[in-house]
Amino acid sequence: MNKVKKQLIVAAVLVAGFAAAFGSYLLLSPDDRGGGGLDVQPAAQAMPVRESSHRLTEPKKSELTIVEFLDFECEACGAMYPIVEKLRAEYGDRVTFVARYFPMPGHRNGELAARTAEAAARQGKFEEMYNKLFTTQKEWGESQEWKEDVFRGYAKQLGLNMQRFDADLADPEVAGRVQDDQRDGLGLGVQGTPTFFVDGTQIRTLGSYEAFKALIDDRLSG
Repeated sequence: MNKVKKQLIVAAVLVAGFAAAFGSYLLLSPDDRGGGGLDVQPAAQAMPVRESSHRLTEPKKSELTIVEFLDFECEACGAMYPIVEKLRAEYGDRVTFVARYFPMPGHRNGELAARTAEAAARQGKFEEMYNKLFTTQKEWGESQEWKEDVFRGYAKQLGLNMQRFDADLADPEVAGRVQDDQRDGLGLGVQGTPTFFVDGTQIRTLGSYEAFKALIDDRLSG
């Protein structure tokens, strides 16, 4: 290998390293507007799903596990929501669907929405709040205003104990639970949302019900 080629390779490695570092900085640095980014580090032993992860379906005999790392304020996640719901309705007795938090920088209320869902989970209402946040996303998403009052309204509509909800929303353990999911995501190479894992393997996000259904049918018949 001649000297010029060696120099080109070294330069390429440096550029790739800089790009990765810069991308990590954008992903991990706290949002200077007070929301969105979480200053977390990847999990040492990252796992697509944990015992504590929120399962949207729990079939008696699960044949497949699909995990989504999501941001409630992410428009792409909002677009996938009805697809995932349709798949859940069709395959919920055979497939375990799991939702994990991954709020992205730049979304003013993404991390707050995740804490809202987690606070609801403490009262056994994760799925209800998950549905509420996605079905109302156009009403509060992509806003630079803090939406805590809006989310408290959703909690009231779901019949949550508001004193407990407010305490849980401010509890560092709830914020830590969101960060735990994001640590796993980072450790698994998640860089954006939505990101799906099928039986532990990251897949290219499939943008249609038909494409996702075909993948599931293929895995279930294998």
